[in-house]
Parts: sequence; structure tokens; C-alpha cells
Amino acid sequence: MAGRPAAPSSPSADRDGTAPNMVARISQWADDHLRLVRTSKFTSSSDIPVEFIRKNVKLRGRLRRITENGLEIEHVPITLPIISSWRKEPYGFLLVKLAGVELTETGKVWLQKELKPSQILWFQLLGKENSALFCYLLVNKGKYFSVNLNEEILRRGLGKTVHVPGLNYDSKIYWKIHRNLLKAELIALKKREGIWKEESKKESYLEKLKDSWREIWKKVSY
Repeated sequence: MAGRPAAPSSPSADRDGTAPNMVARISQWADDHLRLVRTSKFTSSSDIPVEFIRKNVKLRGRLRRITENGLEIEHVPITLPIISSWRKEPYGFLLVKLAGVELTETGKVWLQKELKPSQILWFQLLGKENSALFCYLLVNKGKYFSVNLNEEILRRGLGKTVHVPGLNYDSKIYWKIHRNLLKAELIALKKREGIWKEESKKESYLEKLKDSWREIWKKVSY
């Protein structure tokens, strides 16, 4: 009498356990990442794990002041453990720069008026150079609306798009970020806002903009 046929192996189980191990590693990283974001206070850029910048994590902060070098922001964890709340909080600020934006002098004045000391904002880590963090800055406007300051500055013609230091050229987010920034800049160009009021500046820069768009479309269609 023939024995029972062997039960088919589960399609989700890999022979060497690679798939389950990969899922476990990703889940573990996500758990650790969430725990760090919620409870750890970063007082210098060296405190921030490299993986956070690589994964473009969003952090919450409180503006202290705006300087010639960038924005000094105090990192504010989402929640604080009970034990930590009894201790004295570490002191220090993060130097944050607007990723992909070269501010004009008028843009710096606008930023000083737009942001107030102690204002809460969110900053998405995109790159790092020395002690400076290059970020997308997000400010809440009401309960359900937030403004991306990087793109808003470009839409108003208060700056130009530039390369984001530390952001991987071959990554999807690099092209997504630059596409959004260029679209914002194009709005200012068409409306002749800010620095684009002069026709000569507009025409010469449009040629550079066309080259940037060609490069983006090549990447997107690849």
C-alpha cells in the first residue's frame, strides 16, 4: 500500500529562510526606528543614525533662530519616556538648511517673517554635509494643511534650485525631490515672480531648466 503523499511545502517559506529573515530584519528596523524617533532627543547631527538620513525620516522640532548658516532647530521627540521626563533634557540644536534651495537676500527676509521663534515644524532628512542637515521643511497651517517651505520659496521666486548634498543621485527620492522643486520654480518663472521679473534672467535660466527636465525624464522612463 502506497504511503501518503508528502504535504506540499508552503510557498511563502524559503528553503534557506531568506524571505522570513528579511521581513524580520525590516520589521525590527521599523520598530527600532519608531522607538528612536518617539523617545530620543538629538542635540547634534552626529547623534542621528546614518540610516535615518538614508531612509529620509521626518523629525519634529522647535525653531530657535535663523542665522546666515541656516536654521537652528531643537529636536522635539514625539513622546518622552516617564523616566526621561524626570531627568534634565539634553541641550543642543541641529543646524538645518533648506534642501535644494539657494535663498536670495529677499528670501532670507521672507523666511524671518514667516517663521517665529519657538514655532513647531517638521523636517525631513535628505542629506548631510559636515554638521549641517539638508531637509524638507514642513510647517502646519491650520489643522489639516501644511506648507512645504522649500517649494513655497521657489514658487515665490525667492530662491533657485540647487543640488542636495548627500542625497544619492541614483535614488528615486532624488529625482522626486528635484522634480517637485523644478515644478515650483517653473511656476515663478512663468509668473515672473521675485528674481524672475527680468526677462533676460528668465530666458537664460529656462535653458538650464530644460536640460534638468530632460535628465529627469530620462531617469523616469528608464
